[in-house]
Amino acid sequence: MGTLYIGLDVHKASIAVSLAEEGRDGGVRFLGEIPNTPTDVAKLAKRLGKDSERLEFCYEAGCCGYGIYRQLIELGHGCTVVAPTLIPRKPGDRVKTDRRDAQKLAVLHRSGDLTRVWVPDPVHEAMRDLVRARLDAVMALMRARQQLLAFLLRHGRIYEKGKNWTQRHRVWLAGQVFDQPVHQIVFQDYVEAIFTAQDRRDQLVARITALIPSWSMGPVVEALRGLRGLEAISAVTFVAGIGDLSRFDSPSQLMAYLGLVPSERSSGDHVRRGGITKTGNGEARRMLVEAAWSYRYPPRVAQEKVEVLVRLPKSVRDIAWKAQMRLCDRYRKLTRSGKKPTVVVTAIARELAGFIWAIGQEVRPAAP
Repeated sequence: MGTLYIGLDVHKASIAVSLAEEGRDGGVRFLGEIPNTPTDVAKLAKRLGKDSERLEFCYEAGCCGYGIYRQLIELGHGCTVVAPTLIPRKPGDRVKTDRRDAQKLAVLHRSGDLTRVWVPDPVHEAMRDLVRARLDAVMALMRARQQLLAFLLRHGRIYEKGKNWTQRHRVWLAGQVFDQPVHQIVFQDYVEAIFTAQDRRDQLVARITALIPSWSMGPVVEALRGLRGLEAISAVTFVAGIGDLSRFDSPSQLMAYLGLVPSERSSGDHVRRGGITKTGNGEARRMLVEAAWSYRYPPRVAQEKVEVLVRLPKSVRDIAWKAQMRLCDRYRKLTRSGKKPTVVVTAIARELAGFIWAIGQEVRPAAP
């Protein structure tokens, strides 16, 4: 009676199950497939629990979420959600099946070679889904606008008096008239699609803003708003994707998690460094890169930012000002050295992550 390590290859309708017995030479066997339902998962855990003192499950993070993890934890068993991109793989292994994947997970879990991902609590996951819904609404609005512009271009209607989607551009759109009644119908349909997408985006923004004060991560969001380039929505998006910043032991860990560190392929005397790794949460990384563009201007505190800073502790205000002085100067130096703007902004985003980590050590989440 020891520990059994169970690898689960989870799919929408089924789960392939393999187990590895405790010990380096412990047996490994494939148990078959079960339906992906809470009832069948509970039956599996109960059956295996009769043969072992302890069960340690693992499965890859994916589209099926964290329901299995929470169910197994509530049943009193261990469970690890694994980062798929960090699973060791043999270059010469060209056969991939559900059975092999489950057996590989069980063996690697036994040897401790798997990297676990951070699992949010249900409230945090719900906030993350709300943030992602806003991002989907933004993408839908961009597609609707592009479709309208493509339609107008096909008919030779090009706005040349300034930028699109300004007040003057909307007045210009309202004056568009087509000879064919069907074309007018199509035009109005595209315009209505834009209005609908805008309303959806604005409603989601309002709901996110209203929920910030009652969210346990609300104090962290409010503190991050003290940094230049981070407003309420961008700060919420970052925190929803990253979680509690205190779980990172150092700023470099946060930078690596965000995929903002250079990739490297060195051997012997040859050292080759490439672009950033782009691992981890892409939404949070994109928010940092967007915020980094604001540091191309001289350091100063805008009027709307003052209203946020006065509510923050002095330690957070000091970090925010130090970040502004450091990053604005860094932006100018990198630009003068001839670096490309995209490279400069990425470097600024990486250092900005360090200041965010520092604020995360000063401000902790509220009690749920």
